[in-house]
Amino acid sequence: MPPRQIDINGSTWEVASTGRVTQYTRDEFGVLFRHRGGPEVRVARYAPLGSRQSEDSLAELSDRELRDLWSRSQPSWTAPETGYRR
Repeated sequence: MPPRQIDINGSTWEVASTGRVTQYTRDEFGVLFRHRGGPEVRVARYAPLGSRQSEDSLAELSDRELRDLWSRSQPSWTAPETGYRR
C-alpha cells in the first residue's frame, strides 16, 4: 500500500506503518510520519479498533484520527523504529 498523505498545519506528511512488531503483536502498531518538505520524522503507536493487520488498520483511520496520532507522536530520535536517529 502506498503511503497516505495528510495535511497538518499547512505541511504535507506521508503516513505509513513502521512494520515493527512489538511485544503486543497485533494489539499495537507503529505509525511513521515523514515530513514531505524536510527531514523530520515522527513515530506514534496505536491500538487498532478494527482490523488487526497493520496496513488494513492504518487504512481504516480517518484523517482526523491520523492528525490526533500525529499530535501524540514522538520525534524520530526517541523511537526504536527509526534506530533512534535524528
